[in-house]
Amino acid sequence: MAATKNEQKQKETPLLDHLKELMYRVRRIVISLGIAFFIFFGFGIKDITWDGFTFPILYPSIFDSVSVELTRVFIYDELPKQMKLLPINPFDPIFSSITISMFLATFFTMPIIVREIWAFVSPGLYEREKRVIKWFLAPSFILFAAGASFAYFVLIPFMLRFVILYVNEFGGSVLPTLGLKSFISLIMTMLFVTGISFEFPLVMDVLTYIGAVKASTWKKNWRWGVLGAFIIAWIISPGTTGGVIETVIGLILSTLFFVGVAGAYLIERNQRKKKEKELRELQSRLK
Repeated sequence: MAATKNEQKQKETPLLDHLKELMYRVRRIVISLGIAFFIFFGFGIKDITWDGFTFPILYPSIFDSVSVELTRVFIYDELPKQMKLLPINPFDPIFSSITISMFLATFFTMPIIVREIWAFVSPGLYEREKRVIKWFLAPSFILFAAGASFAYFVLIPFMLRFVILYVNEFGGSVLPTLGLKSFISLIMTMLFVTGISFEFPLVMDVLTYIGAVKASTWKKNWRWGVLGAFIIAWIISPGTTGGVIETVIGLILSTLFFVGVAGAYLIERNQRKKKEKELRELQSRLK
């Protein structure tokens, strides 16, 4: 009976240690996010000159904070001149600043988030799994940045200008207006969703690398890949352009699918060469 209790205690101890480790990592992430959010929401940036040198400093201001400045940038870059923003709710400007601050805080603390998650899960991973994560981590950020850039510079401006053209068909009876909170939410959502959708080929190559799906399987089922690309395009598109922007996104994601197929073949070729090299080395040692 005593032995059974000791065994149960030994099983519970590692679990408690893992939970403590998890809470420790989560606490560090939350604190990092909180500090970053506080800076972006409550501080602005201004230049000061000292001894002939000019450099930026942070100063406390919720009315001219980094998030407010970025809101101005969004309005200047993305909003057509014919469209007007309306604060439908009195707190819309504050909610907009909170949304942008959270997005910026998540973006700039992502290295800390990744580091803490890696520190928690890496002890339980095999070396092969660690290599997979390390090799595909940088491409994931690059593809996300490419998707977010596409949304910011192409997708959102095209969509808003299409809305202007559509509204103009009603004459002067309908005014092209948009709520401030809706405008900011639209930009943040499109940046995030489009960035995630551009991870399409990376997911394919990871599945090929771990041996779950062969490159020939991706190639054989390319029609399903293209169909999936257009379904994703239909999901992430705002649906206000009569199918034009959906088609553009679908064609881009389809192209990324074929990029993923090419990457899968390249991965298999490298793996085959590596195995052949190891086999030759083994044969040379046996001789």
